[in-house]
Amino acid sequence: MQLTYIDWIIAIAAVTICFVPALFFSKRSSKNTSEFFASGRSVPWWLAGLSMVATTFSSDTPNLVTDIVRRNGVAGNWVWWAFDLTGVATVFLYARLWRRSGVLTDLEFYEIRYSGTAAAAVRGFRAIYLGLLFNCLIMATVNLAACKIAAVLFGLDRWQTLAMVGLLNVAFAAHSGLWGVLVIDMIQFFIKMTAVTAAAYFALTLPQVGGLSGMVEKVSAMKGPGGIDYLNILPDFSNNWEIAVAVFIMPIAVQWWAVWYPGAEPGGGSYIAQRMLASKSEKDSLGAVLFFNLAHYVLRPWPWILVGLCSLIIYPQLSDIQAAFPHLDPTLINHDIAYPAMLKFLPIGFVGLMVGGLVAANSSTILTHLNWGASYLVHDFYRRFINADGSEKHYVAMGRVATILLFFLSSALVFVLDSAKEAFDIILQVGAGTGLLYLLRWYWWRINAWCEVVAMIGSFVISVGFIMLERQGVFTMESAPKLILTVIITTICWLLAAYFGPQTDRKTLIDFYRKVHPAGPGWEKIRVEAGISKEEVRIHGDNIPRALLGWVAGCTVIWSSLFTIGNFLYGRTAYGFGLLAVFILSGLVLLKVVSRLWSSSSGGELE
Repeated sequence: MQLTYIDWIIAIAAVTICFVPALFFSKRSSKNTSEFFASGRSVPWWLAGLSMVATTFSSDTPNLVTDIVRRNGVAGNWVWWAFDLTGVATVFLYARLWRRSGVLTDLEFYEIRYSGTAAAAVRGFRAIYLGLLFNCLIMATVNLAACKIAAVLFGLDRWQTLAMVGLLNVAFAAHSGLWGVLVIDMIQFFIKMTAVTAAAYFALTLPQVGGLSGMVEKVSAMKGPGGIDYLNILPDFSNNWEIAVAVFIMPIAVQWWAVWYPGAEPGGGSYIAQRMLASKSEKDSLGAVLFFNLAHYVLRPWPWILVGLCSLIIYPQLSDIQAAFPHLDPTLINHDIAYPAMLKFLPIGFVGLMVGGLVAANSSTILTHLNWGASYLVHDFYRRFINADGSEKHYVAMGRVATILLFFLSSALVFVLDSAKEAFDIILQVGAGTGLLYLLRWYWWRINAWCEVVAMIGSFVISVGFIMLERQGVFTMESAPKLILTVIITTICWLLAAYFGPQTDRKTLIDFYRKVHPAGPGWEKIRVEAGISKEEVRIHGDNIPRALLGWVAGCTVIWSSLFTIGNFLYGRTAYGFGLLAVFILSGLVLLKVVSRLWSSSSGGELE
């Protein structure tokens, strides 16, 4: 694809508008680690929420959704739509608890919630396990997508793409800290949404597609693997039971609470927790996560889905993509490359906007992961276990060194992966079985540090064992039974550790309870020992029934609005108006619950 002067001007302008404001935050971010990794805990809800959704909107996300649509139809997106249950639970049950904890990173949580050597060991281990290994895998997935896009658009090799995005991302992540990341994210979100909406519009206007009605007519006549209907929002339970189990039943019944996945962690974690901890109050923490989930599941998906559906008409087979781009490296050809392949039809000007938007998409995610991963490596490992007596400027400098290291390691992984879906499946499998622990540790005092150790090791060993056995040809197993077995075995192991492992020191439990005020019967014994009355709990604690009502209403609002849009796009107006009524009713309930929670939340800074 050849970019005209106009395209280059627009692309450069889009990147400049995103990055130049971040230059002004170097001095502030260099003050201390709180500013560099948590923006001084003074971020308003709208900025934190925009940053969350911009981070999850990476260069690999349109590719991943296109891959899903081409393999399993629109209904295949339930593998990530189901995480709405996790995200909204974080809004109503965990966001304010995280903010009350007052920690700098979510790993610091371990040493205020647990006690002894095990607590420190878990913190240190997860700093390396998540901040280095998992984080590099995620960044490699994002950069792999960037490499595929650059290969289609410009014919660049992987190393050339990595060199260009690396120079930009590392420089700004090391220079401006979280403040710069937040500001870049805010601007990038609007550029990216404009670009992908334009991509969907021009894909639909292609003569081969024939607009929305033509797309619906042509795709309806096509059948996917197992005879699936590509347009269905729900899977066909009567004729494709195996696909329905894999893409809908398992995600809704098990995956959302049992699996740890960055950005959709049960109970909140990683960069979602980082944004909650950086929020200036409990109100802002709650508002940020609610806004994130609404934007994440409602505003973003359909432009990607429409391009994915149009790609089925333009490139029915992978061989069609190879024929259209004969010089493309064959190892890059997978269903996820259909999205960048559709960008060749963009007109002058919009090509430049899309290039700028894709650079923004890559940077918003990579910048966050570099800053988040560096916070783990420096604050939770280096500062905690290697050098506890350094100055704040020293730790900020080490944060910048860690940022550079993370990018080089993640870039090396790009040459190992083949597709975004491959990495997505690996992350889901390895994180299976730990989710329930992360949900309950806030609400049940008996969970201890050894539960975390056992869950992490158990989940990892079982998942890797399955992968090795399959690669050796010993046996093959569908993903659903593998996930269930991993969850069951891991859960049994950490429950045994909860009852028979070394218990958390009573003073630690009492101090944690007094600081965070977790609600529910799981802390009743500690409440009594702490000498805290039920009236004090009522004043400072959370209303669990109200939070659960908000959870149900929030999920209903998100799904009903998502599918209202889809049915109107399909021309199914009767379904659309029915779902619109559900959206309005559930929205009224949601507003009522949020207003109650908002009024009962602390509005000021933590002391």
